[in-house]
Amino acid sequence: MNRTYGTAIVLAAGSGRRMGTKVHKQYLLLGGRPVLYYSLKAFQDSEVIDEIILVCGSGEEEYCRTEIADKYGLSKVSKVIPGGSERYESVWNGLQEAQEKGFVFIHDGARPLVDREMLLRAYDCVCENRACVAGMPAKDTIKIADERDFVKATPDRRSLWIVQTPQVFETKLVKNAYSLLMRETYITVTDDAMVVEQMLNFPIKMFQGSYENIKITTPEDLDVAEVFLKRKY
Repeated sequence: MNRTYGTAIVLAAGSGRRMGTKVHKQYLLLGGRPVLYYSLKAFQDSEVIDEIILVCGSGEEEYCRTEIADKYGLSKVSKVIPGGSERYESVWNGLQEAQEKGFVFIHDGARPLVDREMLLRAYDCVCENRACVAGMPAKDTIKIADERDFVKATPDRRSLWIVQTPQVFETKLVKNAYSLLMRETYITVTDDAMVVEQMLNFPIKMFQGSYENIKITTPEDLDVAEVFLKRKY
């Protein structure tokens, strides 16, 4: 298969305060294995990924290396590095370790149900568009509320997507966007696509992720993921 080099940056530096446990959510057990294992395994097994850069909480690098990457034979994990206090800082740390070629797949380690087909869709999309984001069309009506929680507007549901990860970019493109972001002090970003949009005014293509590609944030999410995981395996 002739293809472009693929790097995955998997983010596992979150504290998971909303989970209400002392153990960070990415290390909680799901189907007998850490939540983080499943996304790493998907990238490990993917034919479009050559290298995985794992970004952990500061001081957790050795644990991630020995108890997850080495323990489960995740040989594509080439680097385990500390993250920052904010998500964008963790991404920036990962990008600085990525090679200056190919594409980079940025993924939340707390999304364990990413799979081979999704990564192939991501690869096809980024080859054509240079910047793309996983997501799914919104099922529910969305309201925009004001500061007093009164409805201001109801956008057309047909134009709304629920954004997920992986978010995939030509490596040089996203590195350039993040290098510009890191010089700013007044911009708040919530995902990687927003960095590319705002810093470079570059168009982002949506591709279909999965309604099962949930992010583990609360205890209820872990229960739902267990059901989805049993269905998969």
